[in-house]
Amino acid sequence: MSETGGALNVQELIRKKRDGEQLDAHDIRAFIRGVTSATIQESQIGAMLMAIWQKGMVAEETTALTKEMMMSGNIFHWPQEWARLVVDKHSTGGVGDKVSLPLAPALAACGCKVPMISGRGLAHTGGTLDKLESIPGFNIQQSVDQIRQILKDVGCCIVGQTENLVPADRILYALRDATATVDSVPLITGSIIAKKGAEGLCALVLDVKYGRAALYKDFNSARNLAQSLITMGNSLGMKTGAVLTRMDTPIGRCIGNTLEVFEALECLKGRATDDLKELVTSLGGYLLWMSGRSPTLQTGQEEISRVLTNGEALHKFQAMLEAQGVSKDTAQALCSENIDYFNLIPRAEYQTEFERCTLSFPGTVLDIDGLLIATVLHQLGAGRTKAGESINYRVGAELLVDLGQQISKGQSWIRIHHDCPKLSPQQHSDLQGTLVIGSGESYQAKARVTEFMPPPSL
Repeated sequence: MSETGGALNVQELIRKKRDGEQLDAHDIRAFIRGVTSATIQESQIGAMLMAIWQKGMVAEETTALTKEMMMSGNIFHWPQEWARLVVDKHSTGGVGDKVSLPLAPALAACGCKVPMISGRGLAHTGGTLDKLESIPGFNIQQSVDQIRQILKDVGCCIVGQTENLVPADRILYALRDATATVDSVPLITGSIIAKKGAEGLCALVLDVKYGRAALYKDFNSARNLAQSLITMGNSLGMKTGAVLTRMDTPIGRCIGNTLEVFEALECLKGRATDDLKELVTSLGGYLLWMSGRSPTLQTGQEEISRVLTNGEALHKFQAMLEAQGVSKDTAQALCSENIDYFNLIPRAEYQTEFERCTLSFPGTVLDIDGLLIATVLHQLGAGRTKAGESINYRVGAELLVDLGQQISKGQSWIRIHHDCPKLSPQQHSDLQGTLVIGSGESYQAKARVTEFMPPPSL
């Protein structure tokens, strides 16, 4: 370890990494302890993050970083009888990604315990916590004892990061955003796996997205990240696998916090879009297989599909809502059949529909640019530019057509929910530019899931 008279020599650690030298476990332990004790200046932390981004880390360094981050705060400990039941999922983020909302209760309906610690949205990606907080009364802040009780009574909860869970990550994540080092594979790996390791999981599945509206635009970069996450998760004793998924077009038909809650409820009532159901059953089935609750991936997928269809997952979701502060009347109404959701959660003041305005003959929907739609919604108040900003839960978009569907001139294809009186000319232009129409012969349906990457032991 780089020390001077027994004190940490931060400059020497930064120099070592800047010059491409390997940091040992003692160096990394001293650095993380300095981060959490506030004995290292923010400028020095930023310099180290940039050095890591530029020079990378070998596996031993990433392992040490992840372990030290995980141990910087509390570790969840569960009853012994839950040893093979505690599972979770992490997504690298996308547009319309409401998968966690039906997935957690579906897994609980299959006998798992799911202490899902989620985050908020940033830039164009939505956050699970923001979606749930659009439900009146839902409380994302739960103590460790409350989380344990909800898991005992319900089987799942979706909460924010507790104050003492991986505090090093909270500090580093904020500075990664400020120093343009968010996309460093070792830093992403440490951040994700440290938090999941602190949850005390037996199995973890990672939804690693790639494409136009994802962190990584190409398949190979996403696969490299997935492999790093798998290696690190398994080294900490969690059976960790990944699913590589396309993220070009929005998931499902709704984008925006309140609208995505409604679509998640429709999924729990057995009325999911094909792509949303594919993701929920694939990720859930993978976890059931990895945790030993299903003999094969296929039987795991079938079990998740079964509880989505027969109402068992919906029942768990209602119980979770009530356990986390939603009134019984509201929870029951949201989970009832044929409900007008807007009677419970008000819609935005304005709705604007966009029509197909080119060509006089019918065409086929070939593509819908999820990133561009999300960018416009962000401008309208649905997202935040920096942590802590308030957002408008009601802003969103409903797709009125599907990929591969025939569309005629004058037919509405998207409905924008907004609270400002008018959209700008640029927003009109951007939204019209998200829709690509062509001949039916040129359309090829593509599955969301492109690869399952199993743990080394399976």
